Amino acid sequence: MENTTEVTQFILLGLTGAKNLQVPLFIIFVLIYLINVVGNMGIILLVLLDSHLHTPMYFFLSNLSLVDLGYSTAVIPTVLAGFLKGDGVISYNVCAAQMFFFAAFATMENFLLAAMAYDRYAAVCSPLRYTTTMTTSVCAGLSTGSCVCGLLNASIHVGITFSLSFCRSNVVHHFFCDVPPVMALSCSDRYVGEMVLVYVSSFNVFFALLVILVSYIFIFITILKMHSSAGYQKASSTCASHLTAVSIFYGTVITMYLQPSSSHSMDTDKIASVFYTMIIPMLNPLVYSLRNKEVKSSAFNKAAEKVKVSLDFLLITFV
Repeated sequence: MENTTEVTQFILLGLTGAKNLQVPLFIIFVLIYLINVVGNMGIILLVLLDSHLHTPMYFFLSNLSLVDLGYSTAVIPTVLAGFLKGDGVISYNVCAAQMFFFAAFATMENFLLAAMAYDRYAAVCSPLRYTTTMTTSVCAGLSTGSCVCGLLNASIHVGITFSLSFCRSNVVHHFFCDVPPVMALSCSDRYVGEMVLVYVSSFNVFFALLVILVSYIFIFITILKMHSSAGYQKASSTCASHLTAVSIFYGTVITMYLQPSSSHSMDTDKIASVFYTMIIPMLNPLVYSLRNKEVKSSAFNKAAEKVKVSLDFLLITFV
């Protein structure tokens, strides 16, 4: 029997070992996280408080904001703590928990984007039947299904990864506990586990992409048949934000996960990971709010209402 010592903690190498970059990166990521929290919480509160936004489209948008907030929160605080402590040590259990929550929220986003594409299909291609197609129960079912798929996928990823033995190096060449860099440390035969994860991830991604692709094929056919320029512009504007979010999300996910871990370049993965764990959750609220007249109008009305209340309070106080 060979003497081995099981790993009880991991050391995250972080983004860079350059000491002179630690403080600037800490400040940048704090700002990114604050924008992320304010933007996504703003969308959620706006949808909750404005009755005009109590529609399926904005129900899914608020769910997407909640998911974005969840999976960025699973990663960014650990990165910031690493900058402050300077050692990057993370316990075995905390590493598994981080991997679970990140995988769960990322998978939820995957299926929510598909649900949003179906919602846009129903709105553009069958506007007269939209209210009977996208009922409250259908929206709740799609949202719940996304959550269930996320939890199942995360359980599979974490179960397979942490069923392996870690008895060699405990240094993770990444800034958080993601599947490829952690699995690369295993001293077990990981070929079967890698293939299972690749197939599961491929199914999740390509199933959602198929729903999105089919939905938008029908949407584009319907738009091309429109004789009204106003209807054409309205249909195009409602889909533009979603298409932007889909392109950004799937572009990085396909590059990152749909290959065996032996094919990964850790430095390239770090750059891609920064993009989809920090930048995408920050961009989504901006993409949907800046390109959506109803959100901008609602936000303006809420701001104007607060200003009016403040002015009334000041007038009552001083007059």
